[in-house]
Amino acid sequence: MEQNLNLYYIFVTVARCKNISGAARTLYISQPAISKAISRLEQNLNTTLFLRSSRGVKLTEAGEILYRQVESAFLALSQGEQQLKKMQELGIGHLSIGVSSTLCKYVLLPYLRRFTRENPHIQISISCQSTYQTVQALENGSVDIGLIGENDQMDKLSFFPVREIEDIFVCTGNYLENLKERTALPPAPRAKQILAASTLMLLDKGNITRQYIDKYLSREEIVPAQILEVTSMDLLIDFAKIGLGIACVIRSFVQKELEDGKLLSLSLPAAIPGRNIGFAVLKNAPFSPSLRRFMDSVLPGGKNGPE
Repeated sequence: MEQNLNLYYIFVTVARCKNISGAARTLYISQPAISKAISRLEQNLNTTLFLRSSRGVKLTEAGEILYRQVESAFLALSQGEQQLKKMQELGIGHLSIGVSSTLCKYVLLPYLRRFTRENPHIQISISCQSTYQTVQALENGSVDIGLIGENDQMDKLSFFPVREIEDIFVCTGNYLENLKERTALPPAPRAKQILAASTLMLLDKGNITRQYIDKYLSREEIVPAQILEVTSMDLLIDFAKIGLGIACVIRSFVQKELEDGKLLSLSLPAAIPGRNIGFAVLKNAPFSPSLRRFMDSVLPGGKNGPE
């Protein structure tokens, strides 16, 4: 095929120049070499491609048909080369990320703000889904990278932690006072008694955070009077702020509310163990240039971090 491609290139050049000598000057090869190449191509195709005269060469009907197709093919190759060159010069690429809506808002967004400013020609697709769905998407190749909480289903993944998070229980001061009034809580109740008497607001059972908190509640033998399941942490925070119950949230996501006194954090007898969140990729999978740039940007030790 490589030899045929060279013959076709000579053929197209001769057709454009309309004479052998002009093609020889363009290609920096001898006229006999040009003539030999054309003759060989005509033999391969079993047809005559040029009519020769003292004034030069003219395409035959078969030559015209072949020329239109070959010229189009070489134009496509040239455009492909130009696109590759442009991609390399501008850093054009695509990156698909799987992440939960909560982690997207509170963790991924600062990384993306810096990365997109420094790599404006990389197109980014984001799939907002649960951690377990992101793990499946990584395994089947439908996303390049995922931002997930560390879990026990990552055998096929390489995990790069970027932050440790702390789960806490929060509510308003009014909710605590009202809870004491309507229940048989002692004057200075312990956190375990408060949680057992409260409406405890948690993420739904399909969420990895919920499963982590369920293990903690079971280990501490805390059985809430009522559980309100919510689909997102933003809703948990909003519901806690209006006094609907006690919500289990990530401390850094409500730091401002804690500082302003809009929410209170319960002092637990045993703190919920911290856990890692980080970026995950499929083990042994090749990194595209876009993925490599992103990894270099977001990982500790890389040139950039979150903004």
